[in-house]
Amino acid sequence: MSGRTLSGQTTEAFWISVQHAKPLCVGLNCALGPDQMRPFMTRLSNCATCYTHAYPNAGLPNAMGGYDLSPKDMAPKLREWAMDGLVNMVGGCCGTTPDHIKAIADAVADVKPARAIPDHPNHMRLSGLEDLTITPDSVFQNIGERCNVAGSIRFKKLIVANDWGKAAEIAQKQVEDGAQLLDINFDDGMLDGEDCMRKFCNLIATEPEIAKIPMVVDSSKFHITIAGLECLQGKCIVNSISLKVGEEEFKSQAKLIRRYGAAVIVMAFDEEGQAADCEAKGRICQRAYKMLVEECNFNPVDIVFDLNILTICTGLEEHNNYGVDFIKATKIIKDTCPGAKISGGLSNLSFSFRGLEVIREAMHAVFLYHAIKNGMDMAIVNAGNLPIYDDIEPELRAMCEAAVLNTSPDATEKLLDRAEKEKERIAEIKAGGGDLVAKKAAAEWRSAPVKERLIHALLKGIDEFIELDTEEARSDTVSYPAPLNIIEGPLMEGMNTIGDLFGAGKMFLPQVIKSARVMKKAVAYLTPFMEEEKARKLAENPDMLQKKTGCVLMATVKGDVHDIGKNIVGVVLGC
Repeated sequence: MSGRTLSGQTTEAFWISVQHAKPLCVGLNCALGPDQMRPFMTRLSNCATCYTHAYPNAGLPNAMGGYDLSPKDMAPKLREWAMDGLVNMVGGCCGTTPDHIKAIADAVADVKPARAIPDHPNHMRLSGLEDLTITPDSVFQNIGERCNVAGSIRFKKLIVANDWGKAAEIAQKQVEDGAQLLDINFDDGMLDGEDCMRKFCNLIATEPEIAKIPMVVDSSKFHITIAGLECLQGKCIVNSISLKVGEEEFKSQAKLIRRYGAAVIVMAFDEEGQAADCEAKGRICQRAYKMLVEECNFNPVDIVFDLNILTICTGLEEHNNYGVDFIKATKIIKDTCPGAKISGGLSNLSFSFRGLEVIREAMHAVFLYHAIKNGMDMAIVNAGNLPIYDDIEPELRAMCEAAVLNTSPDATEKLLDRAEKEKERIAEIKAGGGDLVAKKAAAEWRSAPVKERLIHALLKGIDEFIELDTEEARSDTVSYPAPLNIIEGPLMEGMNTIGDLFGAGKMFLPQVIKSARVMKKAVAYLTPFMEEEKARKLAENPDMLQKKTGCVLMATVKGDVHDIGKNIVGVVLGC
């Protein structure tokens, strides 16, 4: 009794998947009796903005395949449902007879008023097997980029080799690294894009750890995006459509996307070409927004604008302001197109430095830091490769700031000089010299006091030495008389720093997840020792058993970023 549909969706994810059809009524039937079905009916009643119905079985089947709940026992249960405002219509499924239906009808005949349909705030709601609601207060959304044949050579090679299982592993790694959505693209002249899209979408639908998040169906060929929508049961995002096809075709595509119940990414592109400067980005997106909302009846919160993250530091002066143009246009669109979201393909920004990942990742972190402040909601990123803003080497960070914000005429030259040094470093590594800078940094942090090592491991998401360092701290009974002192001391200090960085937009969800895994590993190592200490104290003072302990109820949305903090607090309070 998982509370999921046969295809694996939660109640909320299912509702989000069908909500666009504006059903008269939605409900649950069969499988369960009234007692077992009630929690799931409560969830559906809370989220469905239409009438609800329920047809439970007459209990669970007995050993002979029959049903034991009699009319007089079943009817009062469904009356309770009606009285509590869970349903607008009730009936019965397996095991119910005309006598059951009459008893139920009599039991609810005088119940007035019927269930009130809830009025929820208008937020973007997406779903895979699980739901994702994006509100103005939501954290930045990472769209995993590695399942794109145009952006990942490894992924493309696996698809060409027909190694679909390994390709799915890349998708799962993106989810594990913190992607809240997953971009899927098969646009390549050597591939049958439509066939590949169907195969991959059908494959990942059987992998719950991948299919739990919403998908971004990505193609420049509209029929391929439709193929993806036909294979995915949740509410997806289509990436993308634009006005370059003309107004009539644009509206036709938008209406079909809406019919499939998907959200849409609209490229800042029109009949004259791609928007490069701030003015063009604003003008094109405002025009598209007006069409989508007024003529296609698109919900504004389901519109995402890709304002074109274009390559900077190309050596051409007219390209130097591309980062600034995107950041400024973000604010304009958020102010003039209520409800709309802003996205973009992050890797385009640093394409001038391909192969130099240290520089590229630093540029990405700096760009996001400023774009998110102006309202950017999501981006297509390599979820596992986003550095912490404050961890970028200061000189490199200053160079990236100057390049992204176009504050210095020699910003490109300075980054190009830095790129040459980076190439030399990479050449030394390939020649067998190793990365001396990285080795020196590693040696420095491993030689620091244990408190600093524990905090460093949390900030960097390094779990290799966490048990060793935790044991060293535990052995220092002067500094840490009890295992709990380690959690309340350096571990919580590290998590507090992470919270501050996350809140300031200098750290992103993938890094927080990595840090939480390190924290979890440290706490798991300490737990047996804390249990041992608790048992020893009870043996020394049996009266402790007679004391009534308090009860604290904590709850967060499962999988939400706050779930990490709740689990840590639970460990501390449990001690």
